[in-house]
Amino acid sequence: MKFFICILALQQLYVQSVAQDFDFFYFVLQWPGAYCDSRHSCCYPKTGKPAADFGIHGLWPNYKTGGWPQNCNPDSQFDDLRVSDLMSELQREWPTLSCPSNDGMKFWTHEWEKHGTCAESELDQHDYFEAGLKLKQKANLLHALTNAGIKPDDKFYEIKEIEKTIKEATGFAPGIECNKDSSHNSQLYQIYLCVDTSASKFINCPVMPHGRCDSRVQFPKF
Repeated sequence: MKFFICILALQQLYVQSVAQDFDFFYFVLQWPGAYCDSRHSCCYPKTGKPAADFGIHGLWPNYKTGGWPQNCNPDSQFDDLRVSDLMSELQREWPTLSCPSNDGMKFWTHEWEKHGTCAESELDQHDYFEAGLKLKQKANLLHALTNAGIKPDDKFYEIKEIEKTIKEATGFAPGIECNKDSSHNSQLYQIYLCVDTSASKFINCPVMPHGRCDSRVQFPKF
């Protein structure tokens, strides 16, 4: 009996160690104008066109070595009832632009099951989505950029100025990913900020994401 209890205890420790096996989060914000002005098919959510603001793409556990865990707990499924009090905020701040037009449930299910389940040692489902919403508010990137004269007006801006502005606003250098529109213009697409394992504060990125941008990029209208 004691042997059996020891085996169970060791299994539990193993599960916990696997669940805690990540070093930081990428918090990824996406500019909807660049998503829709590219090869992606773009459909507005059933709630209507999102605001012209950065939307949350995800909060992704990562390793310092450059890899990441995914789909860590198949038994932990997304349950909209657990985030019912956050639903209006999720629709506004974490909207889906995928086609066909939908209510966001598929998007949030994917983010939780692929990424969120790998951070359950730190955050339950409600805490995970709430953390993403709080981080977006804390970063307030569009406000910082527009205050610096960098606006979503289809004009081109120096990528170094964008990086500098975001670093001044958050205290930390961002990773920036660009995409190409049909005219092959390099566009501001996604911004990566690194976050500690409690998902409460920004940190220096242990590993910068690999994003290709021209020296000047377009900030497309939305």
